[in-house]
Amino acid sequence: AYTAEVYRSGIDAVPDSQRLSAASLGLTQWQGLRYAVLPQAIRNVIPALLNGFVSLQKDVALLSVLGVREAVREAQIITGRTFNYSPYVLAAGLFLAISIPSARFADWYTARDRARRSQGTG
Repeated sequence: AYTAEVYRSGIDAVPDSQRLSAASLGLTQWQGLRYAVLPQAIRNVIPALLNGFVSLQKDVALLSVLGVREAVREAQIITGRTFNYSPYVLAAGLFLAISIPSARFADWYTARDRARRSQGTG
């Protein structure tokens, strides 16, 4: 429901004049939606969807306590046998390797979109 609301608000953010312009060019309602409205709406919703993706990724990692406990327990067992702490480092590294780049990408895209909108070129 959240994603649908994001898309709906993105479509609503496109001015009605865009739909009217598409109709004045002879496009059908569906063609106007496809060629005029949706490309602009998708540009509007990408930052919100990226933020939702990053939040979901972090929430899933926080909510999967059982999986984390199992991973830590396995790391403890392996460390106890081999005196090697690399399972802890591997688990932390994998989480960071996924979450940091996705958060940075979302930040970069949002900043780029904001700069383009302020220049009026996008």
